[in-house]
Amino acid sequence: MTRGSLLLRGGIVVPLTEPGLWFAGDVLVEGGRIAQVGRVEPPEPCDTLDAAGALVLPGFVQVHVHVVQSLARHRAERLPLLHWLRDHIWPYEAALAPAEVDAAARLGIAELLCSGTTAALDMGTTHDQDAVFAAAAELGIRLTSGACLMDGGDGVPPGLATPLDEALARTEGWGKRWHGACGGRLRYAVAPRFALSCSARLMRESASLARTHGWLLHSHASENRDETEAVRRATGRGNVAYLHELGLSGRDTVLAHCIHLDGEEVALLAETGTGVAHCPGANLKLASGVADLPRLLAGGVRVGLGADGPPCNNRLSIFHEMALAGTLHNLRHGAGAVDPWEVLAMATWRGAEVAGLDQVGRLLPGWRADLVVLDLGSWAMQPFTDPATVVVYGGDVASVRHVVVDGTVVVRDGVLVTADPDVIRREARRAAAALAQRLGWE
Repeated sequence: MTRGSLLLRGGIVVPLTEPGLWFAGDVLVEGGRIAQVGRVEPPEPCDTLDAAGALVLPGFVQVHVHVVQSLARHRAERLPLLHWLRDHIWPYEAALAPAEVDAAARLGIAELLCSGTTAALDMGTTHDQDAVFAAAAELGIRLTSGACLMDGGDGVPPGLATPLDEALARTEGWGKRWHGACGGRLRYAVAPRFALSCSARLMRESASLARTHGWLLHSHASENRDETEAVRRATGRGNVAYLHELGLSGRDTVLAHCIHLDGEEVALLAETGTGVAHCPGANLKLASGVADLPRLLAGGVRVGLGADGPPCNNRLSIFHEMALAGTLHNLRHGAGAVDPWEVLAMATWRGAEVAGLDQVGRLLPGWRADLVVLDLGSWAMQPFTDPATVVVYGGDVASVRHVVVDGTVVVRDGVLVTADPDVIRREARRAAAALAQRLGWE
C-alpha cells in the first residue's frame, strides 16, 4: 500500500478523455492524485507497478450494487423480482446479524476490487450500516452507500419494515458518521428501496433529508412489469413520474433499472438530469426486461452501469455488464447499437458523473488516482486492436492485474493486498452456512 509516489510504467494508456484516444506511456501518482500522464521520469523513491503488455485505464465505476446480499449468492434462483424479494431476499436481509453483514460486505467489496471496480454506489439492508462502511474503509474501495429504507409493503418481514421516524433518524446518524470519511472516499446515500415498500411520506422525507445534507438519493424504479403496474394502480401514474412528484429526481438522484418507461418518463429523466443505473445482467436473470439503453442515451438521459446484487446476477463483474450493454441492444436496434467507447465511458467517467463523484473516471493530471491495469495476455483479448473493443467484448475479471484507489494499491498482481483474501472467503462461507441453517435453505 502507498499514498506517496506511484508509477504505473510501460502500459497502453487509455485516458477516456475522448473516444479513440490511446497511447504508450506511464502514469505517475502523487498524494492520491494523478500527477503526470505520458512519458514520465519517476521521482525517488517511487513504488512501481508493471503495466507492460497491459492497458492502463481509469478504475471502473458501478452505480448500483448490493454488497450485503453476497451471502445469498446462488440461493435465490429461477424467480421473478417480486417473488425473489418476498421469498428469499427480504427474509435473508432480516435474518442478517451484524457479523454476517460484515462478512457479506467484505466478500462483495473484495470481489468488486479484484474485478477492477474502484468506485460503487451501494444499497445496504435496513440495519447495521456501520459494518458496510467499516469494511469499505479497511479494504480501500471508493464507496457511496446507505441503509435501505422500508416502512411497509406486501410481504416485507417485520425485521425489515422500520417505523418512518426511526428509519430516518438512524439514516441521518449513519450519514453524519460516515459521509466524507477516509479523506472523502466514503459517502452517504439516502436509499428508500422502491415505491412498493415505502410510503409516500417516507419518500418525500428521504428526499428532504438527502438535500438537507447534500447527500445522494438512490432507489429502484420500473424494474419489473408487475411492480410498475402495481404502482400505476395505486398512484395513477408511472413509477418514475410518481417518484418525481415525491422529490426523487434530479442530478442528485440515481434510479436503478428504469426498464418499463413511457415516453414522458424518458423525457422527464432527461429534463431533470436524473441518473439511471443500467443493470442488464440482473434484469435478464430475473426476467424483468431490457431497458432501452439506446433510447435513453438518444434522449439525453445520464446512464451508468451496475451489476446489482450477487443473488440476481451471481457476479459483481463490470465486464459482464459491459459485454451485455455492448451487445444486447443489437436485437432491437440493429448491429452496433451502442458503440464500445460509449460503453467504456458509462463504466468510467459517465458512471462517476451519475454517482456524483468529482474528478473520477478519467486519467487527467489533478484527478483522483483510481486506476486499473488490464493484462492483454488473455486469449479473448488477442489480437489487440482498438482498446474499447478489446475490453468491452473480450475483457474479463481474470485480466485485472493491478488496482489503485485514491493513490493506494489495493490489488497487486491480481491479489487483494488490503486484507487477507483467504480470511474473507472463510468468514463468508461460515456466515453463509449459519444463515442457511437458520433460514432452512439446507
